[in-house]
Amino acid sequence: MELAYLAALACAVCYGVGSILEDVAAKRAADVAGAMKQPVYLAGLGLDLAGWLLSLFALQRLPLFAVQAAVASSVAVTVVLAAVVLHDAITRRQVIALVVMGAGLVLLAVSAAPDEPAAISDATTAALIGGVAIVGVLGWVAKSWPGDKAAGVLGALSGLGFGGTAVCARALEADGTLWGVLTDPLTIALLAYCALGLVLFTVALERGSVTVATASQYSSETVVPAIIGLLVLGDSARHGLVWAAVAGFVLTVGASVGLTLVSPPDPQPGQAEAPPGTGAARTA
Repeated sequence: MELAYLAALACAVCYGVGSILEDVAAKRAADVAGAMKQPVYLAGLGLDLAGWLLSLFALQRLPLFAVQAAVASSVAVTVVLAAVVLHDAITRRQVIALVVMGAGLVLLAVSAAPDEPAAISDATTAALIGGVAIVGVLGWVAKSWPGDKAAGVLGALSGLGFGGTAVCARALEADGTLWGVLTDPLTIALLAYCALGLVLFTVALERGSVTVATASQYSSETVVPAIIGLLVLGDSARHGLVWAAVAGFVLTVGASVGLTLVSPPDPQPGQAEAPPGTGAARTA
C-alpha cells in the first residue's frame, strides 16, 4: 500500500522534473527540432516514461480518484522547480494553490481505500475499446474548429485519452505472463488511448492557448476516470471518510487546474517556445 502511494507521488515528481528539463532544452535551442536533439530534453522524456510506468504500478493498487489527482499535482512540482531552477517568480495565487493542493493530497492519502480493482464484464471491456474510436472521431471533428474553442475541446479529449489509459491500466486483468499482458485487449486499448492523448494535445496547442488546452486536459483526465472507477471498478474511500476523499479530490484537482490557468510569461527575444506537448502532454 505504502509503495503504491509513493509510486503515485514519484510519478508526479518525474512529470514535474521532466517538464523543467524539456523547458530548459527549449530555451537553449533555436527551434523545436533543435530542442528535441538535446540530452536534457531526452532526459525529460525519459522521466516522463518513468512517471508513466510508476502510475501504472500505482493504478493496480489504489483507486483511480487518488492516483489521477496525485498525478495532476505534477504541475506543483513544475511550479516550485521553475522558481528554484529557472528563477521564475511565484505569485501569491500560486502559493495559495500549492497549500490547497498539499491539503488535498493529505486528505486523499488518508481516505483512499487500497484494493484490487473489481472484475469488469465483457460489455465494459468492449465499451473501453469502443471509446478509443469515439475519442478519435471527436478529435478529428474538433481539429477543424477555430482558436481556443478547438484548444479547449481537443485538450479535454486529450485528457480523456490519458484518462482512458489509466482506466485500462486499473482494469487490466492479464494472466500475469508477459504474453498475457501484451495480448490482452485492454493493453491494446491502453496504448491506443495513450497515442490519442499525445496527438490530440499537440493539435490543441497548435490551435490555441496552452493555458486553455492544459486546464481542459487536467479536468477531464482526473474527473472522468474517477467517476468510472467509482461506478465500474469498485473504487472506494475508507469507511466514514467519503467526505475526506471528495474534499481531497476537489482541492487537489482544483488547485492543479488553477495553477495551469496562470499564464506563463512571454518568451524573451531569441528564446524558443517550448515544443508542442512539452510538460503537460504526458501519460497519466
